[in-house]
Amino acid sequence: MSTDSTKAKPEGNSDRQLAEAILPLVGGAANVTSVSHCMTRMRLGLADRSRVQDEPLKALPGVLGVVEDDTYQIVLGPGKVARITPEFEALVEAEAEAARDRATAQVAAGQTAGDPAGDPAGAPRTADELAAEGAAIRAARKEKNATPVKLMLRRVANIFVPLIPALIGCGIVAGINGLFTNAGWLPALTPALAAIASGFMSLIAVFVGLNTAKEFGGTPVLGGAAAAVIVFPGVADVSAFGQKLAPGQGGVLGALFAALLAVYVEKACRRLVPSAVDVLVTPTVTVLVAGLVTLFGLMYVCGEIATGIGHLADWLLQHGGAAAGFVLGGLFLPLVMLGLHQALIPIHTTLIEQSGYTVLLPILAMAGAGQVGAAVAIYLRLRRNTSIRKTIRSALPAGFLGVGEPLIYGVSLPLGRPFITACVGGAFGGGVVGLFYQLGTSVGSTAIGPSGWALFPLLKGDQGLGAIAAIYGLGLAAGYLVGFVATYFFGFSKQMLSELNAPTETEAAVGKGASPEPPHPGSPEPSPAPAPAGGPGSLV
Repeated sequence: MSTDSTKAKPEGNSDRQLAEAILPLVGGAANVTSVSHCMTRMRLGLADRSRVQDEPLKALPGVLGVVEDDTYQIVLGPGKVARITPEFEALVEAEAEAARDRATAQVAAGQTAGDPAGDPAGAPRTADELAAEGAAIRAARKEKNATPVKLMLRRVANIFVPLIPALIGCGIVAGINGLFTNAGWLPALTPALAAIASGFMSLIAVFVGLNTAKEFGGTPVLGGAAAAVIVFPGVADVSAFGQKLAPGQGGVLGALFAALLAVYVEKACRRLVPSAVDVLVTPTVTVLVAGLVTLFGLMYVCGEIATGIGHLADWLLQHGGAAAGFVLGGLFLPLVMLGLHQALIPIHTTLIEQSGYTVLLPILAMAGAGQVGAAVAIYLRLRRNTSIRKTIRSALPAGFLGVGEPLIYGVSLPLGRPFITACVGGAFGGGVVGLFYQLGTSVGSTAIGPSGWALFPLLKGDQGLGAIAAIYGLGLAAGYLVGFVATYFFGFSKQMLSELNAPTETEAAVGKGASPEPPHPGSPEPSPAPAPAGGPGSLV
């Protein structure tokens, strides 16, 4: 009976219903590790092949067969596979998200139900408790950030984040080439290094197009083809808005919108074009429409926007200087919490494409310096809280290299005040870098992603590497120092220090050389310190 209903469900209905029928027969979302498609087949990576029900799957109307190779391939036919695969991917993601929500709810319920009376007043908070609190804050922030604008920014980030490894690699090669060129070393090698460093950037529009189409449910290669128009040298023979176009005009913004247009054209064709001719008509119409709109509209408009972004960043730092750097460095961590930092990724990429480096990243990186300084202060202030100190010791090396999440969500954010004082440290570090920009020395990065000490190999600007590195290092030092001082003196109330430094009974017993057992009857029991009115993480 169940087999008959399964077979009948997708018949005569939408592509999504067929995807819904396929998913349980391949073991559910938890069994699917990857999804892609070719001309006729949907290719699945599977965690456990034995969970697939081959015969019921083959019997589904719309499934033409299955092929087992390096991936499990479901034959759906040309045209149809391009419509069903995005629906299937969406179902897998939805089920995975629902599973994560259930797990979070179970953890929260367990924490709530574990001790109805709550922790005794004055009990010290451990690193595990702070980590759980940080995870809860992160989950709450994620739920709060699920607005249309922030979800769109997240999708934009999904387009550019996969490009970061290439940006880093090529940026470091560019730095090495600049060093060799300035020093006169290995002149025969520098042209090769220049080609390696510049090759990716010359075609970055194509990669943006590929990722955009993939992210929005289109065929990646069609998105890449639409974006490739931008970097084709022959566009110099095309005029738009009374001006000759230049190869690369519009940059990554033009590539993003060109590929996005291609996705919508492709999806419209998939709905309207008969499957028999879909493989011929849809790609042709997609690249033709997207290409013409890109040539006679997007390249010019996005080129003007990209130029405006460059001028705005330059004007902001030239006229704002230390004040602009102070604001940018101080607000970056809150922007990360709100998910708004993702809007900066295409701006960074545009600046790198225009001038070879982004002047915003070194300033924003100072937020991590303030976080490190705050962590050191927390370590010194909480001398008796071995759990939190252990977390800081393990997370500090990553913090110096620009990976701040362990310190943010494991230490400072759950405590409250130290997160604010860390932002103050980042503000002063950003102010130092902004001040030098106003004085005539710009400090930039040839790639996005790294910060902290890891950004040194990627530094570039309008002065020598030594001067740029010195200014960046001075900004880091200011961030470390101010983050430390602000946190040490203003990061804790007396009640917070009393609670966070109170030893556990086990720690107290071990500290006295006694066995970590409960005290003997008649022994005086320590008086618990009063809990702060606003909780240990309050800003009172």
